[in-house]
Amino acid sequence: MEWQSLLSAQKLIEEIQEPEEFKQYPINAFEKDYNEIVSSVVFRRLQDKTQVFPLDRSDFIRTRLTHSIEVSTIARQMGIMISQNTSQYRREEIGPEEAMGIPSVLLCAGLLHDLGNPPFGHFGENTIAEWFRTKMGEIKYKESTLRGILHPQMIRDLECFDGNAQTLRILAKARYGSEINVSAAVISTLIKYPTDSLSFLPSDPDVKKHKPGYFMAEREALISVSKMVGTQNETNEVYRHPLTYMLEAADDIAYATADLEDAFAKGLFTIGDFIEFYESNYSLDAATQGKCPEHYSARLIDNLKEMCKTTNAGSKAFGEWIAYIRRWLMYTTVFRFSKSYDDIMNGRYPDDLFAGTYHSETIKILKAAIRRFAFNSFGILKLELSAQSILSFLLRNFVQAVLYYDHPGGEYKPSKADKKYISILPANYRHDYESTRTGDEANDLYLRLLMVIDYISSMTDSYARTLYRELSGIE
Repeated sequence: MEWQSLLSAQKLIEEIQEPEEFKQYPINAFEKDYNEIVSSVVFRRLQDKTQVFPLDRSDFIRTRLTHSIEVSTIARQMGIMISQNTSQYRREEIGPEEAMGIPSVLLCAGLLHDLGNPPFGHFGENTIAEWFRTKMGEIKYKESTLRGILHPQMIRDLECFDGNAQTLRILAKARYGSEINVSAAVISTLIKYPTDSLSFLPSDPDVKKHKPGYFMAEREALISVSKMVGTQNETNEVYRHPLTYMLEAADDIAYATADLEDAFAKGLFTIGDFIEFYESNYSLDAATQGKCPEHYSARLIDNLKEMCKTTNAGSKAFGEWIAYIRRWLMYTTVFRFSKSYDDIMNGRYPDDLFAGTYHSETIKILKAAIRRFAFNSFGILKLELSAQSILSFLLRNFVQAVLYYDHPGGEYKPSKADKKYISILPANYRHDYESTRTGDEANDLYLRLLMVIDYISSMTDSYARTLYRELSGIE
């Protein structure tokens, strides 16, 4: 892989030619992407989507929007660090043009990385997948069931619904005139898992195969983007874009630090609780033996103890420590990228950027702390129950409505209730379906089901809750 291709500004559809006068004051392609992203409806919707904690009236809890901005900021800073580093691992092929392009691509990709996530955070994601796993063999379609008519990959796409695949689907719709049309370099960076739903395996040693990264419907778009940026090899295997590793690390750093800070601000644990949990998750014997992950993790918690001694405000000490630890995690991942540069550029690097570093244990402990203190909280449990009730209701009714959406009539046709639900579907989603249907019965049914997922996953928490209450007669 080479940076000249990896930073391709090519797009899935050509844009209108700009007036010649604009060339006097040029703006690079990725700055234009940034402007298009922040001006788009799909990005603005993230302000009303759950990150970890249910949306409430307090102004300090992160939403999916503020999380995306933080990931974007961290990713951009890491791009600057890798482009301008003065270590022994500095690479000559990262020149002035790459030093401008790399941070800009990461800035845009960070803003977009959660675009496909449905309402109610990862609980919503799991609810959609679980609903299809349960209903695929129950929902009748003519003389069969959904499981009986759809091809295996179509079934797996729905049963393993993932926000990463949905993000690619949203961006791939630029081919049909959707509102957001960004550069191939940005789209490729967002493809964390260039693996289909039949091939992924969470236990695979190669990180790019841990989740399904695209739907069968977007296979063509994936290949097009891969060819534009040069991530497809001579045997048609698609590699991860090198910047994907940094985007993934930035997401992990934001989650492990900012969301932990939110949990502390909500009073879900004290500093004492946290220190006790932290120290119980690494080996004290190993930590005293010098240069090992446990040793460096121990040093970080010692820093927190010292900060607590010098300030009267526990929250201030914890906030300062979070900022300090975030910087160390950024340094660690940039170091790993630099040291593993050749393997990454050759598509041979199988791990995340924390693997084999002095803070590989630190990130694990921080993630474990969020699971321990946040995910068993009352607010989170209520969110899970709400997500299940609301999304199951919407899926049941909209899926039933689209089964025979464009059938000519006869025995199999939408009921009067189905037609009312279909009328609720926004015109752009119906247009997308009509632009892609092929006449193949199984494929078109699959696309209609994706149309429902497109609509429901695009909803904000508030809109999904309100629509559920209205359609179920609660209000």
